[in-house]
Amino acid sequence: MESTDLRVFQSVAQEGSITKAASRLGYVQSNVTNRIQQLETELNTSLFVRHNRGMTLSSSGKTLLGYADKIIRMLDEASRALSATEEPKGPLQIGSTQTAAAVRLPKLLASYYALYPDVHLSLSTNHSQSLMDKVLQYELDGAFIGCPCDHPDMQAIPAFDEELVVVSAPSVTSLKEAAAKPILVFSKGCSYRDVLHQWQESAGITQPVIMEFGTLEAIIGGVSAGLGISVMPRAVIHKHEADGAVRIHELPISYSHMTTHFITRKDSFVSSALRAFIEMIPTTPQSSVTSLI
Repeated sequence: MESTDLRVFQSVAQEGSITKAASRLGYVQSNVTNRIQQLETELNTSLFVRHNRGMTLSSSGKTLLGYADKIIRMLDEASRALSATEEPKGPLQIGSTQTAAAVRLPKLLASYYALYPDVHLSLSTNHSQSLMDKVLQYELDGAFIGCPCDHPDMQAIPAFDEELVVVSAPSVTSLKEAAAKPILVFSKGCSYRDVLHQWQESAGITQPVIMEFGTLEAIIGGVSAGLGISVMPRAVIHKHEADGAVRIHELPISYSHMTTHFITRKDSFVSSALRAFIEMIPTTPQSSVTSLI
């Protein structure tokens, strides 16, 4: 069983199609088909169920995919470790919540890129739980999340302290009035959504109307239009308040503060690019940085 065969198998499993996998890998379709057939012959089992919508993993295929993902990940990590240099360069994939990406990261990323232009930096946004999953699956080198992280395979350093506030339309004049409004949130897994639920329960609102949105801008627009309320860092919304588009209401102290953490896997290879990035996080204590590298 060769690593190339495992990479082909992994691509077909992810794409659910020989044609799509061939296009993704830059192979001719017959080459991909032959490699899958050879792998099935070698292992004496069917790895896929073929149907008119494509290909679905069989039970044996699901088992093999788990091993293939681990093997390919280890090979890629070994390659990065052996080719590592002291000068930061190469890919660096960072994740972030939308709120941190909107306010906290632009200056940090710009400063980093100015110092290390040979790093191919990419930033993807999602809610905290999804970001943790992606770091755990080695899809991200690290991520900024809006909640504590106590997973045994992860380590976290405090990055930014945020003051959380309730945001409403200007016509809503009190926190009590705001509590009864529908809530505008990201999908489940968003840490601010959890804070909002806890606060509303403390105010006696146990079954609020929930409206899910995909972007921070959509939530702010809905709040401004009077559709409902949300919770977010004051730093994100203060300009909209200054413009008169929204009103800010201070939360009780037990709900009003949250620390954004930067997380990585404990067992991941820390490249020079990642090391340099961690060292540039403004509020990271040096002792925490050392523990990550």
